[in-house]
Amino acid sequence: MGRTRKQSFLKKIHSPQDLRELSRGELYHIAEEIREKIIHTVSVTGGHLGSNLGVVELSIALHYVFDSPRDKIIWDVGHQCYPHKLLTGRSGSFHTLRQYNGLSGFPKREESPHDAFDTGHSSTSISAALGMSVAKYLKDDESRVIAVIGDGSMTAGLAFEGLNQAGHLGKDLIVVLNDNEMSISPNVGALSAYLNRIMTGQLVNRFRQQLKSLLQTIPGIGNSMVRIIKQAEESFKGFLTPGILFEELGFKYVGPIDGHHIDYLIETFRNVKEWHRPILIHVITKKGKGYGPAELDPPSFHGVSPFSIETGRQKNGGTTPTSYSSIFGETMVKLARTDPRIIAITAAMQNGTGLTLYGGEFPNRIYDAGIAEQHAVTFAAGLASEGFKPVVVIYSSFLQRAYDQIVHDVCLPKLPVVFALDRSGIVGEDGPTHHGLFDISYLRHIPNLILMAPKDENEFQHMLNTATLLSQPVAIRYPRGRGEGVAMDATLTVLEMAKGEVLGDGDDLLMLPMGSMVYRACEAARELREEGIQVTVVNPRFIKPLDSPLLCDMAQKIGRVVTIEEHVLAGGFGSAVIELFQERGVSDVEVLRLGIPDQFLEHGPQGFLREKYGLDYGGILRRVRSFLKKEVDLEKAGSKVVGPREHRVTLSM
Repeated sequence: MGRTRKQSFLKKIHSPQDLRELSRGELYHIAEEIREKIIHTVSVTGGHLGSNLGVVELSIALHYVFDSPRDKIIWDVGHQCYPHKLLTGRSGSFHTLRQYNGLSGFPKREESPHDAFDTGHSSTSISAALGMSVAKYLKDDESRVIAVIGDGSMTAGLAFEGLNQAGHLGKDLIVVLNDNEMSISPNVGALSAYLNRIMTGQLVNRFRQQLKSLLQTIPGIGNSMVRIIKQAEESFKGFLTPGILFEELGFKYVGPIDGHHIDYLIETFRNVKEWHRPILIHVITKKGKGYGPAELDPPSFHGVSPFSIETGRQKNGGTTPTSYSSIFGETMVKLARTDPRIIAITAAMQNGTGLTLYGGEFPNRIYDAGIAEQHAVTFAAGLASEGFKPVVVIYSSFLQRAYDQIVHDVCLPKLPVVFALDRSGIVGEDGPTHHGLFDISYLRHIPNLILMAPKDENEFQHMLNTATLLSQPVAIRYPRGRGEGVAMDATLTVLEMAKGEVLGDGDDLLMLPMGSMVYRACEAARELREEGIQVTVVNPRFIKPLDSPLLCDMAQKIGRVVTIEEHVLAGGFGSAVIELFQERGVSDVEVLRLGIPDQFLEHGPQGFLREKYGLDYGGILRRVRSFLKKEVDLEKAGSKVVGPREHRVTLSM
């Protein structure tokens, strides 16, 4: 009966207005229901678990006090927005979380007016919230803007740039710092909660202002006395709280507050709602709150695949090949054992990038820069300038944040920094903010940079070894998830620079699949050969520099070329091949480029999205058959004799 009662509360919530009709006691029942729904849903769909369980009461209190969507709530990084979605009319569709055409795992303005800002990369909330606050000021709109930012996101420079300007402008802005890395310290007990509720109350603030005005009227000593009292207040607060930094930036600091005590949160939010200045509220929460396995092991339950609720074990579906991230970590250990100059650098993703084993064996040769990709890259440049071999491993979409540092601090001085671009290509359910579909475009045009992509995990380990032996910047892009299950060579070898690998021989078609597309292309080529179409497949290995002699000679000989990439077509691998043909004067070649069109990819399973965009075996086969049929029809019509044959490269879309 209790369970039915708890479920009935959440079913009544179709908007935050419905939430405000409930009593304080009923809010705690809602919190239990939300946790239960999140655990059951994520156990099926996968997603971010620990961070969402930690912000349930915080989400309830925010929506109980503030008037969304008139008041804007911005979630940073955004993966902790599940309770927010359940409280803003999406409970009925929550089972579609992170599924194709279902709810996004991040705030999405197209999805709901309650999602004030699209987020997915960290540390953007304060800057965006400040922009909204200034806009409201210019429009004489008195509604409020609240940025909810995790303590990890506070490690990025962008967050402090936003804080700095917000404090300078002095506009209405509430920043909620969700601190879930430390345990709740003794000062977040009854005394601290009492002090903060008292110090945010109207009576105390009115008394403070009246006392200040009175003292300032005393000739000669008034202003000095105000400063002394202010210093005494800050010293007392500094003894209890870590808020001095934020006060110096121009924010009124409140906290720390127990983020799981709804009553304390509501009273504090109601009090500060009446203030009109930058405010930072420090809230302490516990990752995984309410689910034992997640509380005991927060890192493992940050982002999860489907799992068993009873045991907490993730469902891997039996024996599967080793992941690229694991191969990266294992190879780094091998390399570091023989070369003391190798240093691993990551940006708050040590576990996710496979460096746990490396960190255990080489604790003094691994550096986590926090969510500060710009700093991580320039930090690596400094190490490289002193003779070390830094390997910077960052997700492809996150490395975008450090573009200028790659150009100016690494490639311009030609420093030997290795960039390991994990999660390149289609990432899956995390959607457009996480797909690694732009790295070739934003890297291959930079001088001095070598760019590679492995066809499988065995080739990957050799590429990584090769990269650490070169005396210039190198980037290796590799996909999320499991490898191809190939045998791994025991000895690491060095790949010959700018040399591709011929995997089949035929005179009817040249296939140039890049990285993760090689095995799919080989599968399609086998079926085409059974149909009497002779296909040459070349694994380019190097995106920059390309194997010019091999690619140009074969293209000129065969006349029909298909490039295949798990990347946007604009500025990608296919574009590089066409540019090469034009520069080298390759004549009378028909080129079909397969890849991602000029759009942001939605969220959905990796396999499904590859199939939708024609990058699975079947899609490649269909497009190639259509391409060849079109070519035969053109030949019959005599179209190939049109135009200057000696310098013509025709594109097929």
